[in-house]
Amino acid sequence: MNIQQLRIVREAIRHRFNLTEVGKALFTSQSGVSKSLKDLEDELGVELFERSGKRLVGLSPAGQATQEVVQRILLDIQSLQKIAAQYAQSAKGNLVLATTHAQARYALPNYLKRFALDFPDVHLTLHQASPDEISQLLLEGGADIGIATEGLHQAEGLVTFPWYEWQHAIVAHKDHPIMQRQHITLHDLAEFPLITYHAGLTGRSRVDSAFQRAEVEPDIVLTALDADVIKTYVELGLGVGILADMAFNPERDQSLAMVKAGYLFGTNTTRLALRRDHVLRDFAYEFIARLAPELNRDTIRSQQQSAAPLLFQATA
Repeated sequence: MNIQQLRIVREAIRHRFNLTEVGKALFTSQSGVSKSLKDLEDELGVELFERSGKRLVGLSPAGQATQEVVQRILLDIQSLQKIAAQYAQSAKGNLVLATTHAQARYALPNYLKRFALDFPDVHLTLHQASPDEISQLLLEGGADIGIATEGLHQAEGLVTFPWYEWQHAIVAHKDHPIMQRQHITLHDLAEFPLITYHAGLTGRSRVDSAFQRAEVEPDIVLTALDADVIKTYVELGLGVGILADMAFNPERDQSLAMVKAGYLFGTNTTRLALRRDHVLRDFAYEFIARLAPELNRDTIRSQQQSAAPLLFQATA
């Protein structure tokens, strides 16, 4: 039994048992993948996969029972490598962040710039993804730190920490009728076409909940992944925007006006997320401390102690 065989098992599950895709992911041939899996099954004395002819179609009961162990072994190997690297070169390595567009565009640039200057030997990788994708990357070891407003605190196997709070804002042309209202209400907003975030992104759940509680039906005509797209269509006159207040820049968005709307939609909390059993390098703890000075290594590790079982999720 070797590490490559375990990686092949993991990739076979991730790629829905398509061995051609497994070979591409691991830079090896399909025949090599098939032989490695057969050798592993022969060594274990059980079949891990169900087959239709030569084609894999799913996990056998034995495969289902062992997938969590395979995942844990591979994650432990990754942790072992990071521990070794920590002692070999404490300020050199890779730091992978997974975050949403709003955080990547508005909250993180200055932090990333300063960190890159102070740690020139750390290779920073930034994945822009949805909250669900961020959770998946963290759980599979594809990212060290996740940052988002929605969803992360609900994912099993992750531990999260509050970073900062923000509110939604109402954005429209300066001469738009909504901007003439002294105190904008949900009923006022429902009179106009609205443009806001996709469901599950950037506090959209709070927007929906506010309208539902008030029993007001909003006319949402366009949804977008990021605030720049929302502002573009607001500028074209297609509707009133509801977006994160940090996305409005008076100097850049001179044709638009903004009214903070925390009194309508409440306060949102952007959170940092880590896999519970993930070992971080010193520079990763330093990066987190720059975002949230109250989070030191001891605080983080104490929250990571109770590990939850991690299972594979096949990719679509």
